[in-house]
Amino acid sequence: MRTGAGSGVATRAGIRRQGWDYGQTALVAAIDHALPHQGIAHQYFMATGPLAILPLPGNRSNIVWSETTANAAAIAALDDAAFLAVLRPRFGDFLGDLSLAGPRFSYPLSLSLAERYAADRVALVGDAAHGVHPIAGQGLNLGLRDVAALAEVLVDAARRGEDIGSTLVLERYQAWRRPDATTLALGMDGVNRLFATDNPAVAGLRGRGHGRGRCTARTAARLHAAGGGAVRVADAADAGGSGALTFPGRRFRAIGSAQHRGTP
Repeated sequence: MRTGAGSGVATRAGIRRQGWDYGQTALVAAIDHALPHQGIAHQYFMATGPLAILPLPGNRSNIVWSETTANAAAIAALDDAAFLAVLRPRFGDFLGDLSLAGPRFSYPLSLSLAERYAADRVALVGDAAHGVHPIAGQGLNLGLRDVAALAEVLVDAARRGEDIGSTLVLERYQAWRRPDATTLALGMDGVNRLFATDNPAVAGLRGRGHGRGRCTARTAARLHAAGGGAVRVADAADAGGSGALTFPGRRFRAIGSAQHRGTP
């Protein structure tokens, strides 16, 4: 059942959770922009958290802007004009003039993984099974894979005349999905920790590790097992960056830049 990261169904089924708070809050809003986005998603990695720019129909994108809890509270309290003034230097001018296209929202970020996905007549999917950091927008993909896997398990069991709500049947779904979802969730956790630091030693290792984009792009490829498109990755010290890989289905550009850091 998909009932969210704070699933009461999971609690009543005796399913415990593990995880931790990121000390970050996501600021979410729809943004109208003057220039077309060409269907390309962008992600800026900053010391206080990533900013994802996700294309919507027309000249509109959704932003998921992760900031420290204190910064996010201060930004969320701003009026719309002041909010845009703080956003613009982080967003950049590649899509032209920006304006808000609706209300703004915020929610705290944490990693929350269910210890089990199945109990008697209970199957957890989506956020009820795994609440993950929004880096790379993989939360929705994970949920869709859960639904597809559960449907296949149930259909196969029904064809064999099995009780589709039995623990034995539902544990097949758990065995299929939990290792993959946990691996991807921890991978995104590692990427967030790698980029969300100004520690010079870590920044140096990060710079050598991505080899002008290639290593980090390989990491992105793993995170995009469901498919992504052109991935461009740049370290904070190399905003220009280089290196691109192609994944079927989606185009995604990930860029780190020191000029997008700072507090409001």
